[in-house]
Amino acid sequence: MSKTIDFHWDLGSTNSYFALHLIKPIAKKHGATVVPHPFNLGYVFKKQNYVLMEEPKVKLRSRKIDLMRWAKKYDLPFQMPKKFPMKTSPALRGALAMRLFGKEWEFMEKTFAAYWERGDASVGELAGLKPIAAELGVDPAQFEKLVESDEIRDELIAETDRGLERGVFGVPTFFVGEEMFWGKDRMEFIDDELTSPSPPRVRRAPAAVTG
Repeated sequence: MSKTIDFHWDLGSTNSYFALHLIKPIAKKHGATVVPHPFNLGYVFKKQNYVLMEEPKVKLRSRKIDLMRWAKKYDLPFQMPKKFPMKTSPALRGALAMRLFGKEWEFMEKTFAAYWERGDASVGELAGLKPIAAELGVDPAQFEKLVESDEIRDELIAETDRGLERGVFGVPTFFVGEEMFWGKDRMEFIDDELTSPSPPRVRRAPAAVTG
């Protein structure tokens, strides 16, 4: 039986950047397929009245230091962009558009590299995404039409809602079967799950009420 790793991500998530890279050797080791699912974190934050940059400054400073430790440990050219946070829904829809051409993962890698390695915030808008589509062999005009279509907009809403229904509350979130793993630091657990899968969960019927 083929193994699948579901990967819920958002371009605006620092930890999704690292997860994008760190999940690949795990998947390769087990011959697993990583299935990406764009998750509109901005929409979820708004729904939950959560504002990232309103966290204590000492926490934000500590988080940045920790991110640079991860970059050094895994030899990744990560850097904090000057414009942060930014709107990511165009890039999320762009990934869904590229899915139709079988180039979703390549598009993700290029957009993540543009923003988190080169600080190119233009990927927050269609103008910055169309050259990436062209580089991957997709007509920019066709790409734009798809990204702006109701079909793709609805699909992003559906992807996000399916994630929420499954229990996703932040990204990156991975699923191996029904087991959920949240965060870039859960790779060892994902490795373990792929090695020795947890037994299927048994849904218990509610106890009868007598009176």
